Amino acid sequence: MLRSPFFYFIIFLFLFSCTEKKAINTNTEAIEKEALSLRDKAAEHFDKQNFNTAFNEFNKSKLLFEKLKDSANIGYVLILMASIQQVNGDYYGSKETVTEALSYVKNNSEYIAIINNRLGIADKELSLYDDAIFYYKKAANEFSDPIGKLGPLSNIAPVYIQQKKYDQAISLLESLLSKKTLEKKGQEVNESILLDNLGYAYFKNGLEEKGFLLMKDALQTRTKFKDTYGSIESYLHLADYYAKKDIPKSDENALAAYNIATKLNSVDERLEAMQILISNNRSNQIKYVQKYFTLNDSIIKVRNNFKNKFAKIKYDAKKEKDENVKLRLEKAENELSLQKATYLRIVFVIVFIFLVILIAILIRYYKNKNKAIEFKTSYNTEARIAKKIHDELANDVYHVIAFAESQTLSQENTKENLLQKLDDIYGRVRGISKENNKIDTGINFTSTIKEMLSTYNTGERNIMITNLDDINWEMIDDTKKVTISRVLQELMVNMKKHSQANLVVIKFDNDQKSILINYTDNGKGSEKTKMVKNGLKNMESRIQAVKGTIDFETEPDKGFRVKIVMPK
Repeated sequence: MLRSPFFYFIIFLFLFSCTEKKAINTNTEAIEKEALSLRDKAAEHFDKQNFNTAFNEFNKSKLLFEKLKDSANIGYVLILMASIQQVNGDYYGSKETVTEALSYVKNNSEYIAIINNRLGIADKELSLYDDAIFYYKKAANEFSDPIGKLGPLSNIAPVYIQQKKYDQAISLLESLLSKKTLEKKGQEVNESILLDNLGYAYFKNGLEEKGFLLMKDALQTRTKFKDTYGSIESYLHLADYYAKKDIPKSDENALAAYNIATKLNSVDERLEAMQILISNNRSNQIKYVQKYFTLNDSIIKVRNNFKNKFAKIKYDAKKEKDENVKLRLEKAENELSLQKATYLRIVFVIVFIFLVILIAILIRYYKNKNKAIEFKTSYNTEARIAKKIHDELANDVYHVIAFAESQTLSQENTKENLLQKLDDIYGRVRGISKENNKIDTGINFTSTIKEMLSTYNTGERNIMITNLDDINWEMIDDTKKVTISRVLQELMVNMKKHSQANLVVIKFDNDQKSILINYTDNGKGSEKTKMVKNGLKNMESRIQAVKGTIDFETEPDKGFRVKIVMPK
């Protein structure tokens, strides 16, 4: 019985797929074994505070877990990498790392809680206190275990103390101490943390003796349970307490904190202890100040080195990954080529003919599909523009035609009226055109802004732009760049039509959270109640869409001012 060529081709594919599947499974097992080994070694180095080695091996294991699409392990590794960055003062880098981790742990509430807690720690160290509280609260909400909730909630209290919101800190800490969670075995250390912070909050809020007793009890508990690191905070709080009562005792506690922090390589606490010693000792102030600056300079240098090392580790690991992938692919291709050779000798002609036919069909299919997509896209764009022209311009054009037919064009005021109407229509047509032009949000964004604004420069009007290049636009979302460009464009159109200004100043500025744009012109201004609203409404809508604010200030003969604040 004769078999068709297609029958033999199916048999070939079946045999080849079985061989290929076996090779893939073997390779996957090897990658998984290597990834887990690297992860476990990195965890051991992490426990021993060998942070450079741990970070490097965590990153290598992450790259392997990415091949396996093992989201849980990728998230776990990224969280620990962020912890290492925070230990070494790279708080911005740690935020970037845990944010990356979020995309891998969407269904794991415990990991999400840990990530939010890490974001809270980073923002606290960066003095972004409101953001820190926000993330701590999110972390607490994600934890289902009451003991898990305790950590982020107790972290909020020191932030309140930093903000001098002592009543809120006291209320929170008293509430946490009253919960039955702390009655469970092994919670003495957690209770000592809460007691120490509560005592410090009492002290700062004027209840000094009550606060002192709690801080003293907390230190005794920490000493009893060998919470050496926690005792640093107790000594610092007591040093602050004694600073205005008993300088020698304040120095004694500050030195105790400094010595323990030095032993544990806890640099921030060393600096804090040194600040207290500087404040207490006017006679030895120069010695302590010199020591403080030497230590601070050393810390900055070490942390910068760590940041550079972390960046280099990531770069080198990616480079190594690319090279390893290339080598593995070459090795796999060589092995598969040997396995294919036997089958190819038998079915070469059948496969060749079949593939030629299949490729021809696929090429035709994709050509037709791409044409259909292009046609549909073009049709939708044309339909949208046509609708806008019909809705916004058709009636105006009709009225202009009717006006021209019914009026005597030889009269000067009639001509001016007609020209004004035509100029309005032209401006709207140009606006529709510009709205549909693509805005370059890449490296040429600032050049595009300058070019657009320069078109409004004339012999009678000067447009000044300041500090535009001082903002790191690469960190700004493309949507916000488009919004800025459109709003500036509408401001220029509004100025040209209504202001009669001969000087326009646009000043850009920014801080950690926001972009600020101040627009000022020396035009004729107007009363707010008589301002033309359409363009201004559009600007307000655009800015509000990106959660920003826009304020207009104007008075007759006092120009026009706009202040825009937009979150980064």
